[in-house]
Amino acid sequence: MRALISKSSLKGRAEAPSSKSYTLRGLMCAALASGRSEISRPLISDDTEAAREVLSKVGVGIQQDAGSWLVSGGHFHQPDSDLFCRDSAGTLRFMTAICSLIPGRCRLTAGPSLSKRPVKPLLQALQRLGVNCFSPGDAAAVIVEGVHLKGGTVELPGDISSQFISAILFISPLAEDGMTIRLTTPLKSIPYILMTLACMQSFGAKVGLAPDMTRFAVERQTYKPCSYRVEGDWSSASYLLALGAVAGETEVVNLNPESRQGDREILNLLRKMGASINVGQDLITVKKSNLKAVKADLSDCIDLLPTMAALAAVADGVSEFTGINRARLKESDRVAAVKEGLERMNIEVNEGTDKLTIKGARPKGAIIDSKGDHRIAMAFSIPGILAGETIIEGAECVSKTYPRFWDTLKSLGGDVNLHGE
Repeated sequence: MRALISKSSLKGRAEAPSSKSYTLRGLMCAALASGRSEISRPLISDDTEAAREVLSKVGVGIQQDAGSWLVSGGHFHQPDSDLFCRDSAGTLRFMTAICSLIPGRCRLTAGPSLSKRPVKPLLQALQRLGVNCFSPGDAAAVIVEGVHLKGGTVELPGDISSQFISAILFISPLAEDGMTIRLTTPLKSIPYILMTLACMQSFGAKVGLAPDMTRFAVERQTYKPCSYRVEGDWSSASYLLALGAVAGETEVVNLNPESRQGDREILNLLRKMGASINVGQDLITVKKSNLKAVKADLSDCIDLLPTMAALAAVADGVSEFTGINRARLKESDRVAAVKEGLERMNIEVNEGTDKLTIKGARPKGAIIDSKGDHRIAMAFSIPGILAGETIIEGAECVSKTYPRFWDTLKSLGGDVNLHGE
């Protein structure tokens, strides 16, 4: 599907979709808790549907109610077919660990994008815990033979994917002898680990954390069912807020200004760029402003790279973003995808090993290849709405995390036509 974007002025209010990361975490914890939990306001998207389907295949009851999922967890069984995780990295990685608790053999498979993303460090950590698991290559498919998880000490890198650490954390309370997790390299994406720990605590599982966040100590305990409310998603909201800063005025509701989500940093970054922002209790307003260049380390908010690159493209001066290497291991190589797209729009971009510099200018309309990456597709709506005559190919990929993105953009006044629906 193609999205044809014409020059537009925006004004209106939109509700941020629920958090994908918290929805997935809530599902995993509810699945591990014996009894019935309620997850209210879950995100309904490709990624969360993948998790719901996979959990259902291993014995977790998930009933859809009005605005909620009722999850009956704590009793797993061997699936009778492959566990297809679509292109949801969180589902694949979290479930790889959880399958170590399921008697019998589980085979997890993935879509074409996810099949290229790494999983080996997680498998190595599980193997050190006595789990028989392997992958024919360095990524999915993954085979896991469930065991009685004894526990002990395990080491993991902290700078490849926080999802590896979260996956081990999810199963750590159920290890017979408890578990100690040590990080061999400094932890990146710290907010995602804090989100995991907060979700586990909501379900009654506590984790001891060293002050430098290099060691986690977990005693044997059980998850307890609870009512869990999913907050709004700052990653998805970043596009709405950025669009207000460049093309009119947007009001966004359903966001928690005190959230643990790392992408809440979009507020501080927009302020540094000179955007007009007003933060209320449940309403954030951003108005069109003359943006200036910014320098920022995105290590703890790596999913903001496409949004920030799009803003930098229309700001005065040269912006510099560091801490971006892990963005190469997402649904696409986002560093390369951002550079290619902006250069098509006549924006000067220079790429370093762990750095991207962007010289702001007046973008021109172009055909943008989204690479099937939801964040690339949504981010390029930002310069596209200013330049007009912009076509985003593969526009349907937004269904991964924000299925109604194009409809929301239209509701704000965006001139968007979808072709090939």
